[in-house]
Amino acid sequence: MTAETQRPANAAMRTRAVAAATIGTALEWFDFTLYGALAATILPKLFFPAMEPTSALLASLATFGVGLAARPLGAIICGHLGDKLGRRNLLLGTVTIMGLSSVLMGLLPTYSQIGVWAPVLLVLLRILQGFALGGESTGAQLMAIEHASPDRRGKYSGLLGLCSPLSQILANGVLLLLASTMSAESFDAYGWRVPFLLSFILVIVGVYIRLKVSETPAFVELRKSQVAEVGNPLRDALRLHGKTVLRWMLFFCGPAAIFYLIVVFSLSYITKTLAVPKQTGFLLLMGANVCAIVGALAGGMLSDKIGRKKALAIGSVATLLILFVYFQILDTKSFLPMLAIMGLFLGFTQFQSGIQPVAFAEAFPTNVRYSGSALAYTGANLIAGGPMPVVAVWLLQVCNGSPWGVVAVCVVFNLISLAMILTAPETRGIDMNRSDAPGVLAEGARFMPIGTRKSH
Repeated sequence: MTAETQRPANAAMRTRAVAAATIGTALEWFDFTLYGALAATILPKLFFPAMEPTSALLASLATFGVGLAARPLGAIICGHLGDKLGRRNLLLGTVTIMGLSSVLMGLLPTYSQIGVWAPVLLVLLRILQGFALGGESTGAQLMAIEHASPDRRGKYSGLLGLCSPLSQILANGVLLLLASTMSAESFDAYGWRVPFLLSFILVIVGVYIRLKVSETPAFVELRKSQVAEVGNPLRDALRLHGKTVLRWMLFFCGPAAIFYLIVVFSLSYITKTLAVPKQTGFLLLMGANVCAIVGALAGGMLSDKIGRKKALAIGSVATLLILFVYFQILDTKSFLPMLAIMGLFLGFTQFQSGIQPVAFAEAFPTNVRYSGSALAYTGANLIAGGPMPVVAVWLLQVCNGSPWGVVAVCVVFNLISLAMILTAPETRGIDMNRSDAPGVLAEGARFMPIGTRKSH
């Protein structure tokens, strides 16, 4: 193939790669976030009816956290295999596991039908979902970003960042439609199962689009260098790049905590503490996620212009300021102010999440990029994201209904996140396809931007 024909072919593959990553990940997030919305509203009385209401809600939200707790295991195993065998093959497996486990969740009997086995099976399926998403999230990010041209990595990263809010809109839209067209009894009996049962579409669409994408240029270059067959990616990520893993994990604790505070706990707070109708709660989340889509795209594109550090710092400072007025505005129970503050809060949170994929990918060399990025990403969700809804419910109870305990915890996470951003190196423009010494660059090594590397 000549250079003239190669360029259009590469451009077409880049477009196909980002489409496959975005659509596939959005479908997986649809199932995962659908469960979060149901865990805060319907599942407590279906799977934990023997408990008093607060305990049932805590137990239900804990099953949501179990899914996040399983993500590091998926990240470790899929990250290791992805660095060894390639990004594409692993993504075919993760989308299949997520889809099948979600379909089974839609068929699951409730506590009134099989007793204690209902929550046990629910937890097992959540573990499978978490495992699949742990491997999926980072793999899809690398699939798109390693195909991207250096000057558009942030833009592609922003497109990946919209997967979560897009899935939130779809999930809450489906729930809003079902809740509006069905009686409460019908929704509790079978309506909540419908979105899960539709997950077979996830398997068909996800596998189809990913079969159309080639392996990433960075991994192909790595295989040519034979380094992929030397060493252990997981061990090398921790041994040579442990500080980098820790830095980016601590950074993402802030956005992860705030994200789940908004999309899971806030729905419970609005519908239970403030007694706002469920339909209104779903509608508020949908509106906030429209802002989140704009935020993710804006963050990714801005990072291409001013760098990853400056763009991330803007988002982090914004969420820190909003924290101090968030619950006060929710307490007004006025729709437009609630919509505005939730939109701003989630928008600036996803502003950072739109930069996260490219910032993480650029922080690691190719042969440990999947393992290192996945450990940082899922570790943050394990530490801060998954526990946040449960911790928030507990703090609300301990503080006699006052949300300031919740605010204090989130402020701490946000300040740690901002500190990690300010101490991280700028990576915009590095050569992600480098193959001269992949896996050798450890913490403290400097990556030379494209066009500045010396010839040997």
